[in-house]
Amino acid sequence: MKRTEITPPLQDAAFDFLFGFSRFEYCLKEKQFLKSTDAGKKAEPNWDKFVKKHRNGYAPGPGARALIAARPRQQVVAANAGLAWKELQFEANEFELQKVTLLLRLVRNNLFHGGKHGDTHWDNPERTVQLLQQGQIVLDELVELGGFGNDYRRSY
Repeated sequence: MKRTEITPPLQDAAFDFLFGFSRFEYCLKEKQFLKSTDAGKKAEPNWDKFVKKHRNGYAPGPGARALIAARPRQQVVAANAGLAWKELQFEANEFELQKVTLLLRLVRNNLFHGGKHGDTHWDNPERTVQLLQQGQIVLDELVELGGFGNDYRRSY
């Protein structure tokens, strides 16, 4: 997709999603969902720790079901160090919350620093807007699941 093909709805959806995603990762860190709690280590959000805590009480809402059904694709290394796209594969016993959080991070990675060519999905602004909007709905659901509302919205 060329810069001139980025529509205002796509700009708005991208900003909203990236802003929400960054706020959610802030909340993960603020609530001690960290990869390491050792002093001096980088403060990195631990999505898997969040999933482990909430996976049994999670039921996918409409946004999550739509995101799962949309099947965002993952960029992979192909033959001769080329790049290709493939559908993300889940384990048979994968928790729904794990699927959803993996897909959220995949959408974020594809938008932020993934390749933007070679896949008809990313050259389709309407589909990209759809994925971003579904992702935002899922983030809002996860904010409620984690009890992050005040930190997420900065309403103290």
